[in-house]
Amino acid sequence: MTDGWNWSRPPAQPAPGEPPQPPHPSAWWSGGQTDPWRDPYAPAAIVLPSSPAAEGPRLETPPDPDAPRRRIAPILLICLLTALMAGGVGGTLGFVFAVKGGYASNAGTQLGAPGPNTPESAKRAPESLAGVAERVQPSVVTVRVSGAIGSGFVVSANGYVITNDHVVEGADDTLSVAFHDGSTAAATLVGRDPESDLAVIKVAKEGLIPVTLGNSDEIAVGDPVLAFGSPLALVNTVTAGIVSALDRTIQAGEETGTTRYYAAIQTDAAVNQGNSGGPLVDASGQVVGVNSVIRSVGGSTTEAGNIGLAFAIPINQAKRIAEDIIDTGKARRTVIGAEVMTGESASGARLRSVQPAGPAATAGLRAGDVVIKLDGHPLEDGTSLIAMVRKYAPGSVVAVEYRRGTKAASASVTLAADTN
Repeated sequence: MTDGWNWSRPPAQPAPGEPPQPPHPSAWWSGGQTDPWRDPYAPAAIVLPSSPAAEGPRLETPPDPDAPRRRIAPILLICLLTALMAGGVGGTLGFVFAVKGGYASNAGTQLGAPGPNTPESAKRAPESLAGVAERVQPSVVTVRVSGAIGSGFVVSANGYVITNDHVVEGADDTLSVAFHDGSTAAATLVGRDPESDLAVIKVAKEGLIPVTLGNSDEIAVGDPVLAFGSPLALVNTVTAGIVSALDRTIQAGEETGTTRYYAAIQTDAAVNQGNSGGPLVDASGQVVGVNSVIRSVGGSTTEAGNIGLAFAIPINQAKRIAEDIIDTGKARRTVIGAEVMTGESASGARLRSVQPAGPAATAGLRAGDVVIKLDGHPLEDGTSLIAMVRKYAPGSVVAVEYRRGTKAASASVTLAADTN
């Protein structure tokens, strides 16, 4: 039988006595003469090769199922050892690179993504608030007087410091200052002006870094500002805010003490006790005011805290008074040459009396006149007139608008220094 894929008709048998004809060669078989399965009519015979070189196809010896097989365990063991060695080398190299790159931690766990180098990330733009604070801090000092703490700022390389008068009130040999780096130095009182609440002290230290003084007449409501000082004994404190108002005329001082008048810069930067005498700085790092007064909703002055209402003496006024104190030992007080009525609401400052030959009299003002505006600034009462006059230097010429009866008038007044 056959499976049919190589079947062909068997050849005709030769007649008796005729020699057998050679079969047709097959394209599919080699050694067909010796293949008993090629032709079912061919006589069967078993032929043994006489030598290994005998021609004919050689059959491959089938594998012996009982022969011993090659073990696979050694191969697996070699693969395992190779993998372990590769992993160890890779882990070692990875650890070395991680340590050199700064990403390895002592705990063995890296938290957070890698960032820039610390020195680069610590830099701040000079015009940023952090840059301004970095420049100003070395010039700010903590003033210590008999256990009390206030603030101040260096205005000259040879040690002059501006602060508030109420900070150094009662100062004795215990007066000293501390700098932002923790160093301290003794200080002496140069002079004070209680009515303007300004004082100058001298620090026994050379090579100091003075602040840059700005122009308080050029600031505007909404300008960003920074307040420096030691509020509640927390030294090296910086708070931020804006200019909330300008020429805010207020009256301050204890009932039994000196009454102080301010045409102040109002700010919402957080200011507390201990900030007094510290600088108020604009966005360029220039001092525009001296932090002096805070407003509280109740309680005594010693219990007052920040509610977003703080007031600073304009630096133009503070600079002028400090120069007077340094040059002469005392400050000149600017006056208009008239006494005002207080405690009444007259939509202006009513003049109780006018000094003969004084600035107001020279400009034509009389007792009973109501000053409505000074240099364009509206006045609410007599306190407002005093505070605004103190803002200007002696010799300044200011425009005055006033009311006499039902008539309005105006005049130019040349302010003068108090002769007392």
